[in-house]
Amino acid sequence: MSKIKVAAAAVLAVVSLSACSLTLPVNATSNSVGSKVGTASATGFLQVLFFGGDASIRTAAKNGGISKISTVDLKKSDILGIVQTYECIVTGD
Repeated sequence: MSKIKVAAAAVLAVVSLSACSLTLPVNATSNSVGSKVGTASATGFLQVLFFGGDASIRTAAKNGGISKISTVDLKKSDILGIVQTYECIVTGD
């Protein structure tokens, strides 16, 4: 019986520490792909209770020193539906 409890605890630990992450393209322009990359992120808890940060395209471009945007990607990470992180990734010059 002890081995079953240990196995169940191990499975629970793995599931609770697992995360799902997805990166999607949002936009692309006719500008050439630049060498600079800027990011901005926001983190939320329980979907609607609290969200902090600024994951806007403008902030990501400013953080990377980008004036001509080439591509915009959005990365969403989710840990068991409790903690969500959105990251805007901008490339350009």
